[in-house]
Amino acid sequence: MLSNHFAASLVYVSVAVLALIIFLYLFEFVTRYKCWHEIKKGNLAVAMATGGKIFGICNIFRFSIEANETVYASLTWATFGFALLLAAYFLFEFLTPVFRIDDEIQKDNRAVGFIAMVIAAALSYVIGATVA
Repeated sequence: MLSNHFAASLVYVSVAVLALIIFLYLFEFVTRYKCWHEIKKGNLAVAMATGGKIFGICNIFRFSIEANETVYASLTWATFGFALLLAAYFLFEFLTPVFRIDDEIQKDNRAVGFIAMVIAAALSYVIGATVA
């Protein structure tokens, strides 16, 4: 079935979207705020941070799909890449002792939301290169 390029594309995208939903849920679980509730309220900082996470996760999948022969291998490496991205999130929170990242993002501090977005996007390229 995966020898057909259209079917393979559908399978890879379906797996990536499902994993994206699961990975975003895990991010939602570890943040101190409810992403979609804050976004609904118009919190731009949360929207930027969440957008960075979405881009980061999808970018890691991109690298993983390009580098691996099977859907299973791609998913395995993308999951590992997500774990690294999640670890980087905790490291970012830990290395910023002046204030709590989650609290500032929840307060709609757009500067912190922007930095969180850029960090997630930038690290996804580094992490992506390691899963390739």
